[in-house]
Formats: sequence, C-alpha cells, structure tokens
Amino acid sequence: MATITKTTMGGPGARNVTEVTLTSSNTFAYEAGTGQILILRNPTAGAVSCIIDGADGTVVPAPGIGNVDVSAGYAVGSIPAGASRLVPLDSISAYLQGTINVTGTGLVAMLLGA
Repeated sequence: MATITKTTMGGPGARNVTEVTLTSSNTFAYEAGTGQILILRNPTAGAVSCIIDGADGTVVPAPGIGNVDVSAGYAVGSIPAGASRLVPLDSISAYLQGTINVTGTGLVAMLLGA
C-alpha cells in the first residue's frame, strides 16, 4: 500500500516534492478547501487509467441537474506514457468522502497543499 504524502507549499523558497509510485492500493488525506493539488505522472511505457474514489461517496445533489452518483469515483481517465495530469482536489470534493483510494499502478503521484 502506498500512502501519498502532502508536500506543504506555504512560504518562500524551493521545495523537495514527495513522489510516490502507485501500487495496487494507494491512499491520501484530503483537506477540504485548502487548494490541494494531486499531480499524476506516467513514467511507464504505456497508458495507465486512473480513478480517484472516496469509499463513502454515494449521491450528491447538483443544482439544476438533481442527484449525481459519485460512488464509482472520479475517472481521471487514461494517462499516456510520458504525460501528466493535474487534479485540483477541491473541484472534485464530492468524490473524496471517507477513505480515498487512487488506482493506477506505476503512476507517480505528488500531493501539493497549503
């Protein structure tokens, strides 16, 4: 199991960002409203699919739409070899309830926050 640890970005100066290579089970702690960003980089030779899934996410109300099912998690999609995806976590907070798991064996994850 890989735990994705946060690199604090507050204050001046350079940072050593903690990189974690994802395995079959990966978790991180989401801090709502703090502007956390999850960066996923694919150093492998092929595309890797990724889903961010909070275990307690079920259905959330969306104005003008009604209830939206978030139980399957947020699909980041397929990340091509050599590519990166940046995910502002506050924008997908409905998916981040309870214990959060990130799929994508072989991806490298970095969590940045205040």
